[in-house]
Amino acid sequence: MFLRRPALSLLTVLAVVTGTCAISVAPAAAADPTTAYLMAHFTGESANGEQIYFATSTDGLRWTDLNNSQPALTSTVGERGVRDPSIVRSPNGDRFWLIATDLRIASGKGWDTAQNAGSKSLVVWESTDLVNWSAPRLVNVAGSISGAGNAWAPEAIYDPASGDYVVYWATKAPLDGVTKHRIYYTRTRDFRTFSAARVYIDRPGTQGIIDTQIIEVAGNVGGYRYVRASGDGQISIEGSNSILGSWTRLGNLSGQGLPGSQVEGPMWQKFNDRNEWGLWVDQYATGRGYLPLTTTNLANPSGYRIRSSSEYSLGSSRKRHGFILPITAAQHTALRNRWGGSTSTGPVNRLQSYNFSDRYVRHVDYDVRIDPNVSPAQDAQWRLVAGLSNSASGYVSIESVNHPGYYLRHFDYDLSLVQNDGSTQFAADATFRRVAGLADPSAASFQSVNFTDRYIRHSDYLLRLDPISADTDRADATFRVTG
Repeated sequence: MFLRRPALSLLTVLAVVTGTCAISVAPAAAADPTTAYLMAHFTGESANGEQIYFATSTDGLRWTDLNNSQPALTSTVGERGVRDPSIVRSPNGDRFWLIATDLRIASGKGWDTAQNAGSKSLVVWESTDLVNWSAPRLVNVAGSISGAGNAWAPEAIYDPASGDYVVYWATKAPLDGVTKHRIYYTRTRDFRTFSAARVYIDRPGTQGIIDTQIIEVAGNVGGYRYVRASGDGQISIEGSNSILGSWTRLGNLSGQGLPGSQVEGPMWQKFNDRNEWGLWVDQYATGRGYLPLTTTNLANPSGYRIRSSSEYSLGSSRKRHGFILPITAAQHTALRNRWGGSTSTGPVNRLQSYNFSDRYVRHVDYDVRIDPNVSPAQDAQWRLVAGLSNSASGYVSIESVNHPGYYLRHFDYDLSLVQNDGSTQFAADATFRRVAGLADPSAASFQSVNFTDRYIRHSDYLLRLDPISADTDRADATFRVTG
């Protein structure tokens, strides 16, 4: 999916035009490959839950909360609460917009008022790097819709046919004698000036529709360039070869036991390293947050596979109706540097020496060694996360708990604690294959992925990367992964 960007000054009145906007959109330019993911989401109706939260992932399934599971962006406009965030990236990758529903149920506003007398504006932030964002501003997209009661769950996608962005959202309004939620759309080139709102999706009769999200499919996998998911009593899947053209119904998720009475807020993703897609659905009926389904053919919803709980992790915070953006290694590093990772996401481990069982792997002044009686205790606490250069099963990177974003890395065969710089070289140097312990198969050893004849071992209590031959070497290169 392609995404959008906010502006730098407050906008109190949204200009509406019907002609062509004056600002041009630059053509796509060559970009670094995307190797990680950013999720923007909200968490619920708690005091701070209706704000913008960020999480990142290297494999698209296991997520780490940023900013210690606290909001990254907070709305100071409109209702001073935001939900359903979506990120828009310009086609040349130099601008980002984050748009969200202007709504705060936690303030005491009931759902009836929110639907029928709510905000008709969206909240917009703007950035050039995903790290530094403008102040939030309001854009009144639904004000021209007769009888409009709200503007919910906004999304946007770049339309190469017209060189602008199609922004779409749900509004409850009367039309042809029926008051219900329909999907409306507008066009923009700069997220400041918009065309008049028009009906985009209208289901027959009294059936409403909300929570539409579109993903662009490179190579027309399944015969469609675009696939969308919507909440209309089911999570309905449709395909098309143009954003505003005709759409073909492909199916829904009822065959997977996920009727619309149980899930909402569909969220697409494309995996960076393979022709596979994910569709996350919010299990709002049970309050369990997002559940991922994956597929290699978006046009066949009956073939979408629900991932088991052992195959994904959502981190510490509850994640509701959001958006997943593929990002580069440099962007991932910048986000981690700005907000850091949560210190409570995923299992915390210690690495106990096999032949010096009172000693554990720890960092001190960014060097790495084995010591007894480690203080502070977090200096010897680690997370074995998906490998930075290879996220397949069995490959890990070893991340510090009290220095999120810092990993065990070898350089000149010495091990130290180093901040991820996002480079391919760093990823390789900080990735290891976890194998059965060389001295005891019930324990573990860690084989370098770029020097496969070498393993992590201690020598004079310092950690190194060495070839292993003698029994002493094997004992020095064996560790017990403990809680």
